[in-house]
Amino acid sequence: MFRRLFFLGLLTLAATPVVRAETPTVTAVLTRSETIVGRPVQLQIKVSGDSNATRPNDISLDGLEIHFGGESQLVETRNFHFSYSVVYSYTVLPLKAGTFTIPPQAVRTSNGEIRTPALTLNVSPNDGASASGRGRNGASSAIDERKIVFAELVIPKTSAYVGEVVPVEVRIGYNSRIRSGPLEPPHISGQGFTTQPLSPPQQSVENVGGSQYNVLTYKTAISAARSGKLEIGPVEAKAVAAVPRRSSGSQSPFDVFGMNDPFSDPFFNDPFAGALEQRQLDVKSQPVNLEVKPLPPNAPASFAGAVGIFNLTTEVNPKTAQVGDPFTVTARISGRGNFDRVTAPTVEEDRGWHAYPPSANFKADDDVGLSGSKTFEIVLTPNENKTAIPPLAFTYFDPLKESYVTLKGEKLPVVVEGAIPSTPAPAIASASLPPPLARPTPAAQANDILYQLTDSPHWKRSFAPLYLQPVFWTSQAVPLLGLIGFFGWKTRQRRLANREGQRRAAWEQETADLQKKLRRGDEPAERYFAGALRMVQLKTALARRVEPNNVDAETAVAAFQLDAEKQERVRELFRRSDEVRYSGGHNGHGAIDEQTRREVMDLIENLS
Repeated sequence: MFRRLFFLGLLTLAATPVVRAETPTVTAVLTRSETIVGRPVQLQIKVSGDSNATRPNDISLDGLEIHFGGESQLVETRNFHFSYSVVYSYTVLPLKAGTFTIPPQAVRTSNGEIRTPALTLNVSPNDGASASGRGRNGASSAIDERKIVFAELVIPKTSAYVGEVVPVEVRIGYNSRIRSGPLEPPHISGQGFTTQPLSPPQQSVENVGGSQYNVLTYKTAISAARSGKLEIGPVEAKAVAAVPRRSSGSQSPFDVFGMNDPFSDPFFNDPFAGALEQRQLDVKSQPVNLEVKPLPPNAPASFAGAVGIFNLTTEVNPKTAQVGDPFTVTARISGRGNFDRVTAPTVEEDRGWHAYPPSANFKADDDVGLSGSKTFEIVLTPNENKTAIPPLAFTYFDPLKESYVTLKGEKLPVVVEGAIPSTPAPAIASASLPPPLARPTPAAQANDILYQLTDSPHWKRSFAPLYLQPVFWTSQAVPLLGLIGFFGWKTRQRRLANREGQRRAAWEQETADLQKKLRRGDEPAERYFAGALRMVQLKTALARRVEPNNVDAETAVAAFQLDAEKQERVRELFRRSDEVRYSGGHNGHGAIDEQTRREVMDLIENLS
């Protein structure tokens, strides 16, 4: 029992920490002995054996900016012996090239004042150093911002056609070792093209240059509004990061003094817990060049600007109707391209049909509307007996084939019941006519007096009524047929005039509605300019009796008596409308300013 108690006492004594007073010591090191102008290093002073030591005052040296960065405390144990140390860290920013000697620094301890050794720092010139890399107080950024966050613009093509929709990826990467994130969504700068809204970002983790990054990938699409060489980008974004305050990004202070820190990183390091600052970073990618080719000339008349690859399907409902009753033809255009320029297909042969303005509905198959289907409902009414609805035609430009393609739907069989009333031909009732009278035989004359001949011996005598003779009806049939033809022609003219009147009334109503909508000024740029362009086309159609969809800038200029300035403003309106309407989306989602709206409305109202 005694032996057991003695053994336990020895173990307790051995486990008791022995704290012995030490003579205070001090040492100092630089994290790097060589650097360049504008790239900071750390000066770290370690004091051991005295917890009440006082750090050196501010250190001044011509050519170097030295600022105190913070302190950390270390407790070390070796063979049950504990020691206490304090590490003071300073940021040393070189302002010019040369060899600098940091003189010994005085540290006050309980045993008196002790000094650090002198340190030498070699600074080389930095031709790329500039004021842009310096902080608000003249201090350079301690961390390479390009290693915190990066931006990339990925465009899979180097050339495209005007109006062609090109998919684009925007990648923003944030170093996973730094607490950072987006401050606002990125945007693509540049002119001469339109962009679709960015899709919600997809997150992934990637290894870039040996470092791990959290990458946000945004998808969008661009469409060139003019030909030539365009510079797309750069992508610009703002980010916020929590970085060590004035840290040089060097090794951990524990490594400096021979202590292996498993959490140390040669790129980023936070040696002082809590000594972080929020920094706003401006992120910018490299721009990408895109060669834009113009569309080939001599486009078909039905081409309205659609560029891509499309398919056309049609169907009709109902299959049976009366003359004058409507058929609804559903045309679906699906594929990949600039659906904002996809218009309703046209009826190849519209004789005997009356078409009403179609309705449209678009359904996207992806996040940016690059692919999908656009459905049109076209109402047709027959003016005469028909057995089928004629094929619908849609024209687009195929950038792969580099040619215009016209899609044609199939004939849609229908049954049109009823008939157009026709003028009845006059009927001749010969049954009630009296029988022809027999020609009397002349009485015999005396031989002494000759018979006086009054008729030609070759003429046939007849006493039948005139209206029963074929010659009479032959002579009457000619003016009768002419009269019937005249009434038929007048009926057709009235119908055509009625259709024309209905169309003009519809155009006038549409013009009035657009004028009210544009005066409100609450439409985004794309819709505003599209409405303004439509008003010019409608006014030109009313003045020249042409289809509004066939009106271009030169047709509109020729339709009105305009001076040179207004002619150029009309052409500019067409160009501006085409620019904001091309491909997917758009450089102009905000409202039009008051001055632009007033100028556009004054121009349109003066077209008369």
